[in-house]
Amino acid sequence: MTFPGFPVHLKAVLEAKLEGFSRKHAARRAALISTTYRSGGNSDAIQSEADALAYALARMPATYAAVTACLAALQAARPDFAPQSLLDVGAGPGTASFAAAEAFASLGTFTLLDANPALRALALELAHANARLGKLSYHAGDARSLLAEAEPADLVVASYLIGELSEGERRELAALAWAKTADVLLILEPGTSRGYDRILAVRAQLIATGAHVLAPCPHDAPCPLQPPDWCHFAQRLPRSRAHKQVKGADVPFEDEKFSYVVLVRKPVALRPARVLAPPHLSKVAVTAKLCTADGLVQAKIPHRNKPAYAAACRWRWGDVVPEKS
Repeated sequence: MTFPGFPVHLKAVLEAKLEGFSRKHAARRAALISTTYRSGGNSDAIQSEADALAYALARMPATYAAVTACLAALQAARPDFAPQSLLDVGAGPGTASFAAAEAFASLGTFTLLDANPALRALALELAHANARLGKLSYHAGDARSLLAEAEPADLVVASYLIGELSEGERRELAALAWAKTADVLLILEPGTSRGYDRILAVRAQLIATGAHVLAPCPHDAPCPLQPPDWCHFAQRLPRSRAHKQVKGADVPFEDEKFSYVVLVRKPVALRPARVLAPPHLSKVAVTAKLCTADGLVQAKIPHRNKPAYAAACRWRWGDVVPEKS
């Protein structure tokens, strides 16, 4: 997909706030927070306005890119989906809500849940820069407790959250999130083997209670991939000057890898195959690993079949493949 880029109004607010802080200090705090997350920690490491800003500058663009990619897959599978309400569980600085606001003009009600006061304060400040989020309601507290009291929503999102929970907490939160899902639930995690395992566990749990997979899987059956392989995707995004400074990076772009599942209440009539890895292109053929309704397929499209070969040359990692391909 063509990534529309991190919204200019969000970037402007974040970079304006950075003017009052040491960029070196922000980079150090961002690195420490990232290390805490990678070692299994949670947002408790974000304790101040400076911490929240460092985290947002380092992570919001990549998280926004991943959520946007997932929402694009949802829109491709359900072009008629026009949600009125959003429930953002573990909202942090509001990244998923901002992405959803851009993706769905129909959204009018935004409910965010998170326990971190620094991230909540930043999200509310960022929301003031977007007229679409005038009806934003941000509730502070434990996500599971707040979920139990929340009103159902057309679209429920849990973005980079379940990795912070124990297995029991994860199962409880998944059940609560599904109970509050009127139509579509998106769960998104880092594109690591551990992130994928968490997605698989929630996927299996909710399918057992009647959910159906809309994306990325073209079926509700167990995942056909075998370790050490795992299902994940990547979204490239540009890095701003401030983004590079806070991350201590020179490369002008970043590839955010993520695993996700979109679950819906009604059975899905048609789910096309999906490209699970970057295809290999040669003058002889295009070879691609596809997940299909019948399992994994190693597709090989020969050059002599010129129309099919030309179409296959345009396949990208994560794309759906029309049935006739």
